[in-house]
Formats: sequence, C-alpha cells, structure tokens
Amino acid sequence: MSAADCGFTQDAVLGGRLVLCQPQRGHRVGHDAILLAAATAADAGAHAVDLGAGVGAAGLALARRVDGVAVTLVDIDAQLVRLAAENIARNGLAARARAVRLDVGAPARTFAAAGLGPSCADCVLMNPPFNTAPRPSPHRDRRTAHAASAETLPQWLHAAARLLKDRGALTLIWRADGLGELLGALAGRFGAVAVLPVHPKPALPAIRVLVRAVKASRAPLAVLPGLTLADNAGRPTPEADAVLREQRALPLALS
Repeated sequence: MSAADCGFTQDAVLGGRLVLCQPQRGHRVGHDAILLAAATAADAGAHAVDLGAGVGAAGLALARRVDGVAVTLVDIDAQLVRLAAENIARNGLAARARAVRLDVGAPARTFAAAGLGPSCADCVLMNPPFNTAPRPSPHRDRRTAHAASAETLPQWLHAAARLLKDRGALTLIWRADGLGELLGALAGRFGAVAVLPVHPKPALPAIRVLVRAVKASRAPLAVLPGLTLADNAGRPTPEADAVLREQRALPLALS
C-alpha cells in the first residue's frame, strides 16, 4: 500500500535533497519552511531548535544545508512528531536530529525534562501561527499551524528567549502586514533585528518577512533588500530558485 493510500504523501524538496512524508490533507509543507531554513544562520556543532516544526521541513532543511548542526524538532501534534521522527530517519539525519512532542507554551520544567533547558540553543527557528481570520480552516492541524490569538506571538518569543544562549539568534517568518506587531514584541529581549521582505512578484507588496534577531543585543534595526519569488509570468526568479531548489542560504544566514 502506498503512502497516499494511507493518507500521506512523500514529497521531495530542495531539488530532491530532502524527502518528507506528510499528511495528504491539512497543513502541507510550502515555501515558508524552506525560506525559514535558508534564513537561519548555524555552524557545525551548533544546536538549533525548530519550534512548531510540523513534519520537520525547516529544521531538516537546515540540517541538510549545514553539516554538523544538531537540530531538535518541537511540535504539539503527536502525529506530526511521529512523521518528523520518520523523516529524520528517512533522510539519514538520526545522528544529529530528534523530534519531541511539546507545547511551545509549556513551562520551563517541561522543556527541561525533554532535554531543552534554558540557554541550550545557539539558534531557534520558528514559523508561528499568524493568521487571525474569522473563518478558520476545517482541518485541525491546519488551524493549529496557522491560527493565532493575541497571546501566541509573546508566548513563542518567550519560549525562544528562554531556550537561546545570550547572543543566540532567533529566525522566524511572519506576515508582512504584521511587522509592526512583531518588532514591538521583540523589543526588550532582542536586538540586531534584520528584516528581509518576501515579495510574490515584482512591484507587488511583500507578503512575508523573514526576521533575524539576537538575544540581549542592542544593535539597531536593518532592512535588507527583498526576495522576489516569481517574475510577472509566474516563473520562479533565479534568486528564489537558488534558495528553494539549490539550497542556497539567504543573506540573513550570512550576516
């Protein structure tokens, strides 16, 4: 019986460098996860924590790009954590990646019991729920991945700040129209904020922002040149193709 017959699909990303099993319906891996991984700076020997990892796309894409980085995938959904663990094994990353089931809002002692104590991470990457639409998706896992309350962002940032070492970096993807809210929430605990807008096509407003922020830094804000995903005919731009298919890092990961 195929994966599709069981309600799952196996999909290749990064030009075939990473193969992910994921639910056939509901929340599916898209550009956001790959862009997030490409924006995350990490060195060999570093520990990265992927909050809200789902089936592991962003964290495993980072592990595939940066040889020697250790990755912990965190998600609240038991099925997605199981799939993430299978995807770790499927891609030969068991020596430096693991998946754990945790609520991002769980207390510090619960994280510590899972081996994620305070200041354990060199970097944290996350794609928090960010939609507040009045008509949530009928799929429970899609709602969990995308639906946000007023407490969601502060809660996720609190968890990230606790996990990070001083001068450790947080990288996240967010709605472009919510950038002001995000910058306000980062203030006080994070500095050296760098913003990379993501545009769907030339001359169109950004739909996403990739943001990197450093714990306990006081360095000023920087806004980087944006990434355009497709040309006016809908074809991927060479820059986007290099990131989404060729595993090239974005400038946020190189700063």
